[in-house]
Amino acid sequence: MTDPTYPAFPVITLIGFVAVLIPLPWHFQAWNSGTCLYMIWTALSSLVLFVNSVIWQDNAENVAPIWCDISSRFMVGFAVALPAASLCINRRLYLLTSVQSVTITREDKRRAVITDLCIGLGIPVIQMLLPPHPDTALGHRFNIYEGIGCYPFTFNTTLAYPLVVVWPLVIGLISSGYCFLTLRTFLQRRVDFSSITSANSALTVNRYFRLMAIAMTDVVITVPISAVGIYLGLTASVVSPWRGWADAHFDYSKVELVPAVLWRANRLNEVSLELTRWSTPFSAFVFFIFFGFALEARKHYRMMYVVALKAIAHVLPAPLSAAVTRCVRLFH
Repeated sequence: MTDPTYPAFPVITLIGFVAVLIPLPWHFQAWNSGTCLYMIWTALSSLVLFVNSVIWQDNAENVAPIWCDISSRFMVGFAVALPAASLCINRRLYLLTSVQSVTITREDKRRAVITDLCIGLGIPVIQMLLPPHPDTALGHRFNIYEGIGCYPFTFNTTLAYPLVVVWPLVIGLISSGYCFLTLRTFLQRRVDFSSITSANSALTVNRYFRLMAIAMTDVVITVPISAVGIYLGLTASVVSPWRGWADAHFDYSKVELVPAVLWRANRLNEVSLELTRWSTPFSAFVFFIFFGFALEARKHYRMMYVVALKAIAHVLPAPLSAAVTRCVRLFH
């Protein structure tokens, strides 16, 4: 069955992969660990989805089992990675807004980065480490959907919800709480806000509001989608009773191959799968909208453009190389 989103999806996903990484260097310099985690997770997910959409564009064969083991486990972690990164951003903004002293030391920054890594990296990694073990809620190895590629399969039993399913919602709700506290504290201390940002050379007023906007956007998306997913899992499909590990993981090595004509025949299943995979390029472009046009990002675009032109000039004939070199000078 022809994929109506091909080649649009891999092209858009690849562009999102590049776009979300462009502002990364100056966020590293600014010690914005939560934002860096958001960019890195989104970029990695975009790359995984790009590869999957190309390899399994017109088939559902198990042609790359090792890649599927890795990518399906990564997707389990990515389900909580963006909410966790948004939690890091909202938590950092709240601490900046509510801090009593405007002096932020290097030690404070180091502790903040360690905490962010524990949340934004530690939680997803723990989730990714669950699938290889038989004591988890994953019913079999993975599924392969034609047009989508490898996909983790979670056995719909009561144990799956506390172990895997509820975590994006839980993290999203905690992040919502920090978001509310940040807004409330900001309104209470808006007179002192300029002194707070001036004490942090890496944080400007515009950057603060862009960070708040991206974190709030992710919360607004994560909470309702996670809640609806849990509701559908509990009501639209059968929740199997827990009969022990042997029953839940019978034939665990099985790989289910699903042609597009089958998974698209179920409208609810189709919407769920498409919504899940399109959320990644959407997140990449939302981030780019908020940060891709900032002054720092434009400087990096110019640097990358100059580097690319110089590389091209080296392989072109002399007349064309001279013309490209003149273009390079215009950007200096």
